[in-house]
Amino acid sequence: MTESAAEDWPEPPLAGTEAAAVLGALERQRATLAWKTSGLDADGLRATVGASSVTLGGLLKHLAHVEDSHFARLWLGAPVGAPWNTVDWDNDPDWAYRTAAEDTPEHLRTLWQESAARSRAVVEEALSTGGGLDQLGAYVTRGGERPNLRRILLDLVEEYARHVGHADLIRESVDGLTGEDPG
Repeated sequence: MTESAAEDWPEPPLAGTEAAAVLGALERQRATLAWKTSGLDADGLRATVGASSVTLGGLLKHLAHVEDSHFARLWLGAPVGAPWNTVDWDNDPDWAYRTAAEDTPEHLRTLWQESAARSRAVVEEALSTGGGLDQLGAYVTRGGERPNLRRILLDLVEEYARHVGHADLIRESVDGLTGEDPG
């Protein structure tokens, strides 16, 4: 999503179901990240603000990892796939941020878009069973608890909201783009 009219901007329903509201909030955050990272070349995606080393490209790669890891690990109870499964996260916890500068803008956008698409497919499949947001994921904590779909989705909304705030500042420093949506 690189250009959007206000009428196309994802907006959670004003009086929808809980699932529609949560998914709508997540889609709005995803759309905002897509907009804040759109139209930039490699230099734009590598820009930083102040003392922070966070870049827009790093945010795309990090959020791609978050999308894949949340649903693989927490929902499906499966190992996270490539490229995440080749990283030594204990010794390089900032790998996604650090290596994004080596990737092309097209690769970063595709990596993130494909991860979000996989997440959407997992959620669609889960909700098609009729179990709603109360369904429990496969991951089990040391205390024997399992996250429900609601918690996983709300964690994603929170993660995006925090990083979309970073994206606002970085993008404004690159070319002055400000605002919450392109409309």
